[in-house]
Amino acid sequence: MRATAVVKAAGTVLVTVLLTQPLWAPEWGSGVLGEVAAPGLPGAVAAVAVFFGLVALYCRSLQRTLHLVPPGARAAAPRSVWWMFAIPHNFTEDFFIVRAVAASLASDGRTAPAAVRRWQALGFAWCGLQIVSLLPGAAGRAGAVGALLLWAVHWAETARLNRRLAADRPAALQPRTP
Repeated sequence: MRATAVVKAAGTVLVTVLLTQPLWAPEWGSGVLGEVAAPGLPGAVAAVAVFFGLVALYCRSLQRTLHLVPPGARAAAPRSVWWMFAIPHNFTEDFFIVRAVAASLASDGRTAPAAVRRWQALGFAWCGLQIVSLLPGAAGRAGAVGALLLWAVHWAETARLNRRLAADRPAALQPRTP
């Protein structure tokens, strides 16, 4: 557990360094914060609101995944997915959320191991590109586009996985009928 805390802390420091890059290396460009601010205040506020709304819907999808896994097979509590809103910590935490959901799916055993590995690899890919998106310039923009595309695919795969899990719910997780 101690190693996990060190990785999370180091990752958060790295992300903070990348986010603050315009302050210590303005000659490299305005970074991701400059990209967000580019459309002006109303456009930036709208873009951030839409993005955070989508993140909330994605978190609900991951939370549902964990709810569909029996409690004894869960590697994390369903509410833990909301750490995706803990900026700047979330950039590192997202990897751990994907890992915990994948571990829960593997422990549950209703999803084929190869499907769990693919789901996890896709999740790690969008998480990694999300960090690349913090780089200045074209590399950061390319990372952002790639992260958003892979995030959307991962979300669609999560929804499909949730449908399969819901159709094959263990009796202990079936909703009670009056």
